Amino acid sequence: MRVLSSWKAVLAVTALLALHLALGLWSAARQSVTVDEIYHLTGGYCFNRLGDYRIHSDNGVLPQRLHALPALLAGAKPPPLEGNAAWRGADVTVVCYQFFYECGNDHWPLLMAARAVNALFGVGVCLLVFGWARRLGGALAGWVALALATLSPTLLAHAPLATTDVAAAFFLTASAGAFWAHLRAGTWPVTLGSAVVFGLACVTKFSAVLLVPIFLALAGGHLGLAPAGARRIGRVALGLGAHAVVAWLIIWACFGFRYAAFAPGLPPVENFAATWNWLLDRAGWQGGVLRQMRDLHLLPEAFLYGYTGTFLGSLERAAYLAGEFSNTGWRSFFPLTFLWKSTPAELAGVALGIVIAATRIRKLRPWLVRLSPLLALVAVYGVVAIKSHLNIGHRHLLPLYPALFIATGVAVAQGATHRWRITLAATFAGLQALAAFAVFPHFLAYFNVLAGGPAHGWQLLVDSSLDWGQDLAGLKRWLASHHPGPAAPPVYLSYFGSGEPSYYDLPVRRLPFVNGFKQAAPYVRLEAGVYCVSATTLVQVYSPVRGPWTLEFEREFQQLRSLEPWFAEYATNPARRAELEREAPAAQWRRSWARHDLLRFARLCHFLRVRPPDARIGHSILIYRLNAAEIAAATAGSFTEWSSVVKRSVGPAPR
Repeated sequence: MRVLSSWKAVLAVTALLALHLALGLWSAARQSVTVDEIYHLTGGYCFNRLGDYRIHSDNGVLPQRLHALPALLAGAKPPPLEGNAAWRGADVTVVCYQFFYECGNDHWPLLMAARAVNALFGVGVCLLVFGWARRLGGALAGWVALALATLSPTLLAHAPLATTDVAAAFFLTASAGAFWAHLRAGTWPVTLGSAVVFGLACVTKFSAVLLVPIFLALAGGHLGLAPAGARRIGRVALGLGAHAVVAWLIIWACFGFRYAAFAPGLPPVENFAATWNWLLDRAGWQGGVLRQMRDLHLLPEAFLYGYTGTFLGSLERAAYLAGEFSNTGWRSFFPLTFLWKSTPAELAGVALGIVIAATRIRKLRPWLVRLSPLLALVAVYGVVAIKSHLNIGHRHLLPLYPALFIATGVAVAQGATHRWRITLAATFAGLQALAAFAVFPHFLAYFNVLAGGPAHGWQLLVDSSLDWGQDLAGLKRWLASHHPGPAAPPVYLSYFGSGEPSYYDLPVRRLPFVNGFKQAAPYVRLEAGVYCVSATTLVQVYSPVRGPWTLEFEREFQQLRSLEPWFAEYATNPARRAELEREAPAAQWRRSWARHDLLRFARLCHFLRVRPPDARIGHSILIYRLNAAEIAAATAGSFTEWSSVVKRSVGPAPR
């Protein structure tokens, strides 16, 4: 069926891609730096400008280099190196903060340029799914897949952010397809192209290691389609070897063909932030293999170190799921995340594919062959995701979405009768457009109706599934219009992210931060006012006092609360501080003060979680206007008073 003539098709594709870029970059232009972007941009700058890989080697070197190209061309200043303890100790957080906020660089134009570069990977995903679906199912399949991709809230949320997630989705999908083409074609140009794509995937994100079982599954499937003679097996083995050699060369090239992670001629480094032995001793059987690879210099040191750190990080990480907490995750995390954050059109695409497969099982075999690379990618990546202990973000499912878009396009074009194809295609495109524009410009906060929509998202998922520190700029705009003038009540902020409130001239008193930047915590007296709390800190997922408010926490809090007058004097009166430090060491005062602040804030958050917010900033920062009685009961009263105000906020139990 001829849907559009060639020149009209080119114009239509261009228009959809332009819409995708416009929506994504418009959204990004209203967002502050997200948690990971500060690391990607600073790390890439250090790679490009200094030839040093101590900063953020635990992510893909290629995207980071691309993100930082505009900063390099703009002549951005590096952090100080001489006498910089953070640089010497490879303290990623502090060095990145210095680059963004203390070197005289205005990070905003550098960040937006990096985001624009990364948005091109989103365009690449859209073109990939369009071309692939069109080849499999015809023009209509391509248009459906393209509409789903360009208007996907997930892709629109992450494509214009300077991170590696969308680049990884592109290269993982492209590499699976290219490898299958290599197996089927058997020509050296196709083999070389596939090997190059695989190599680029390896320097994009360490999840590229999953391409190894994907390749093996595809090779087994290819050999099973015809008698597997020795010559055929040898050709497959030779192709796998070629992929390994080309990827090895590309990895070395991206690290300047140098083994050492630390550039010669720079101020000496003591070590990585975590020592090699500390990582390898905890990496199980992989630790032994990686130790041998390191000792033999088989791959660049920073690549091996980054992979080791990433692997260990995947074994244990604090996580939150619908009111529950875990350090090792849940098997249900990613299935539920997919269910809550996929659009109705995307979920309908899954359902349509299942129905078509079940009703046409006798005709399924040819399609299983044609869809082999997508099926292998979804099967391997999906199983690993379900078993993963790293349950921190929906973005880790991004490599599954291109396959979903392609399969849905093919299902619509090939599964519906001729009479209903256009209607069904328009329905899918319309549903996807409704989902995108309903949440615009807050794509990261998208939750579907099954999850209760974005307003209830924080009750189910936080961190990069909702709150990645992106809404400081939105908070600035809200305060300017809703909270003007010096006579307004004080504003308190607890923020999860890499942004700096001072950059936006936010007139806030700082509550405990999860990602603080080594700044001394000021003493903060809690009074009636406006409380702005990031969803991630509201649920306390990364707090040492997370979970239910227990009697043990209450007793400890009341003991420390009795020291509040001394904490105030210690913080504000140098003479009194000296007297107090004669009674107890300074370190003990600071520990007690910090613990008091954590407990007090956790107690307040327990109250806030049962109280409806008065406003939401991008659905990631919740606003509460609290009076003196509420603050007193929530943070200064007895356990009975606290329980009473919590119960009143919840309201009567439903009958």
